Amino acid sequence: MQRFARLWGRSVKVFALGLAAATVVGCNNSPYADGAAQENTLYTAFNERSPRYLDPTSSYSSNETPFTYQIYEPLYGYHYLKRPYTLVPKTAEEVVQPHYVDRAGKPLPDDAPADQIAESVYTIRIRPGVLFAPHPAFARNAQGEYLYHHLTREQIGQKRSPWEFEQTGTRELTAEDYVYAIKRHATTRTAAPVFGVFSEYVVGLAEYGKLVKQEDKKLRANLPPTTRDKPFLDFRQWPLEGARATDKYTLVLRIKGKYPQWKYWMAMTFLAPVPWEADAFYAQPGMAGNGLSLNTWPVGTGPYMMWTSVQDRRHVLKRNPNYRGGVYPCDGTDKDRAAGLLTDCGKKTPFVDTIVFNLEKEGVSQDAKFRQGYLDLPEFDQMSYGNAYKIQMEDSDKFNKEFTDKGIVLARTVDLSSSYMGFNWLDPVVGKGDTPEQQARNRKLRQAISIAVDWDEYNRIFPKAAGEVAHGPLPGGVFGSRHGTQEGINPVTHRWVNGLAVRRSVEEARNLLAEAGYPDGRDAKTGKPLVLYYDYGRPATPEAKPMLDWTAKQFAKLGIQLEVRATDYNQFQDKVRRGKHQIITWGWLADYPDAENFLFLLYGPNAKSVHDGENAANYANEEYDRLYSQLRFMDDGPAKQAVIDRMVRILQEDAPWSWGYFPYASGAYHRWVHNGKPSIMVRDQAQYYRLDTQERVQRLQDWNQPLYWPFAILFALLGLMGWGAWHLYRVREQQTAVAQGDR
Repeated sequence: MQRFARLWGRSVKVFALGLAAATVVGCNNSPYADGAAQENTLYTAFNERSPRYLDPTSSYSSNETPFTYQIYEPLYGYHYLKRPYTLVPKTAEEVVQPHYVDRAGKPLPDDAPADQIAESVYTIRIRPGVLFAPHPAFARNAQGEYLYHHLTREQIGQKRSPWEFEQTGTRELTAEDYVYAIKRHATTRTAAPVFGVFSEYVVGLAEYGKLVKQEDKKLRANLPPTTRDKPFLDFRQWPLEGARATDKYTLVLRIKGKYPQWKYWMAMTFLAPVPWEADAFYAQPGMAGNGLSLNTWPVGTGPYMMWTSVQDRRHVLKRNPNYRGGVYPCDGTDKDRAAGLLTDCGKKTPFVDTIVFNLEKEGVSQDAKFRQGYLDLPEFDQMSYGNAYKIQMEDSDKFNKEFTDKGIVLARTVDLSSSYMGFNWLDPVVGKGDTPEQQARNRKLRQAISIAVDWDEYNRIFPKAAGEVAHGPLPGGVFGSRHGTQEGINPVTHRWVNGLAVRRSVEEARNLLAEAGYPDGRDAKTGKPLVLYYDYGRPATPEAKPMLDWTAKQFAKLGIQLEVRATDYNQFQDKVRRGKHQIITWGWLADYPDAENFLFLLYGPNAKSVHDGENAANYANEEYDRLYSQLRFMDDGPAKQAVIDRMVRILQEDAPWSWGYFPYASGAYHRWVHNGKPSIMVRDQAQYYRLDTQERVQRLQDWNQPLYWPFAILFALLGLMGWGAWHLYRVREQQTAVAQGDR
């Protein structure tokens, strides 16, 4: 009988393990704690790695904006619903117009010519009563002394979060916090990617940068260059001519000349306030080694604050208890009203208490969690999911039924970005050319290629990266763009037929190629085939092969051989900086909604290989450059429109780019997530999202029903194992009896 007991015991252990596994399957497949769906918490994901820079001076990557724009508040922001984009005040009382002065400091009228304007002066009133989020940097004792500004390394110990300090405090936002933030762009302590731009416009900032370098050198004179602990660099010590606070709530900024685009910089986190107390707090010995800095634990006045930060795993934003509250907008389009985006008109924001970002390394698991309802949004900063899901719905009846039945909202629009194929202007074959004759030949070659590369076809074959075919550099939504109209058609590549833009034929492209001196893709003088080089900024992986094959096929239409030179992105960037590329694809995400922010990509003095600017094609045209110099100082109106029209016509004729497409901005939202509107420019969207948690709880139950069939199988297995154990026991008992009988 003991043998049977042992056999049965083993069977029970196996059954217990199986029962535990079945319980997981049968009861709950949620990745969160019980009751999480009932909480006013929005769940989303991020890919690859945690953001590198959350310091407002340094942050310039899109994967950082889900955090920076919810935590910090620049002076201005963008209206959540209005298109074209409209500036609205955030911490400023209003969006102000500058007043102009001449070189003697005398006032000038608003319509003064740009060449007479020495400075544009912005006088901005800050809203009283705005408070910073709680933070130990502000904590004081009864005597008003800072509790945590003179810590030793031992006192900091193993603390890795501001919330591990016993006390926190706050204080009111003042104009000086913005002065400090602007000065801080001259820092030597962290990346400052827009210091070069700001130093061109903020009066005295270039000289201020030199001063800060000298002072920092003195502070670090006796320190090893590799030390992570650096003494506090207190920018309050040194005044900046172009930024000052005339009283507690008045900020005065002096900008060189006339620069209308400056107002858009004031809507970016580069001009978010930085309290000196936070800078001093994080400069203490031991802080950097423990990961305590503005790059991981920001300090702002916005609707949310960083509550949890686990590198490459999890980040949590909590409602800032000191936030004064915003107001949901009441103005929008008829389409917005039909989509329910005006239902919350006038209500106080934010609606959501907590936002949880979990790392999802695999796209398959991320997609599965979204479809199960465990992610309310697939991602915050990626505006491609809605379009990708739309395509899958069109391709699969099963997928279409699932998304339709679940009521998943897929919103899509064309936003302020572009993707293009560029020709290196410095290249002897596809570039400008040295002689008038060569210039004409090269231009016709570029035009022929621009016709042959069929971006309509690209959008059909690669729908996840799709958009609207571009006819020039300007997407819709910015003043001066004629995208989508007959006036905006590119006459080099398209004709207008029955109200539609129709791409010119490959035969027309071949004729241009022959006029360029390459009939049927061969050099008319030597008879050798024309070989061009496509420099690709990623390895030629199997995933990239379809796109690379498609690109080669476009050139093959003309008999042109295309060689792909694929490298990793760092090598690719280096090649472009050195001007060793020939043909590339590149993209641009607008900094602000102004035509200048797209047209500067082709301004000669911005050539990447010559001046390290953003003109990756190294394009240069004297008339275009002259017109751009005028455009920079022009306010929106008929005169500016005329200049833009002429600049676009020059570009269409010269064809430094095959214009590519304007990518879609698209979002995917579950039915219980309200007020979702995809946008590239509006990055503070979290405060506008509203959750119906009761709806979420119900749908999660409906979509993730327990599976009970594993229990039936396990009970059947238990019966079989029991019978097998009994049968084996009986056989062994009989064998034992026979053996004993033989003896």
